[in-house]
Amino acid sequence: MARPVEFDEAKVLTNAMEQFWKEGYEASSVQKLLDCTGINRGTLYNSFGDKDTFFKSCVDQYNKILQQQIANSLKNDSLGAWEAIAELFEETVTKVSNKHRAMGCLLVNSLCESINFDKDIKRVVRASLASVRKPLVVRLREAQKKGKLKKGVTVEFAADFLMNTLHGIRVHARDGKNAKQLQEMAKFAVGSLKK
Repeated sequence: MARPVEFDEAKVLTNAMEQFWKEGYEASSVQKLLDCTGINRGTLYNSFGDKDTFFKSCVDQYNKILQQQIANSLKNDSLGAWEAIAELFEETVTKVSNKHRAMGCLLVNSLCESINFDKDIKRVVRASLASVRKPLVVRLREAQKKGKLKKGVTVEFAADFLMNTLHGIRVHARDGKNAKQLQEMAKFAVGSLKK
């Protein structure tokens, strides 16, 4: 009787997530995924399904990191609205490893590549991005209620602007901008919305 294959699922998902993050969905062939995870083809398909399903599992793994960053910033009740928003940029840009910063954002990278994805994968990526925007809107409403959002700026516009800034900063990070440069961009963007 054959022994069941043993592997560290979290490690496999993290390695595969980083492969997709670094090279994108299309460039991450099944062989590259096998090489980076150390599992065989049978284990991949039996444990994680096809490449699309495996990618979705990797996005879930990425979302765990993202949700921790949101918990430390936007959902941190000890921070005021603008402090929490500024902390989001710190958590997602400055407090990450140089390796991860240089890879940009799995979600942004995937969205840019998603022309080739099926609609289901696009939905997964967009839902993950929405999980950042929703608590951002909550904090912006808080700032607005306290009269601390720049006059004439709607919460929805401010949320879109900050999401765009976050995405752009992630692209700049991938292009080689250092943490200090990225912090300055974030600080300017957040400051431009404050009253």
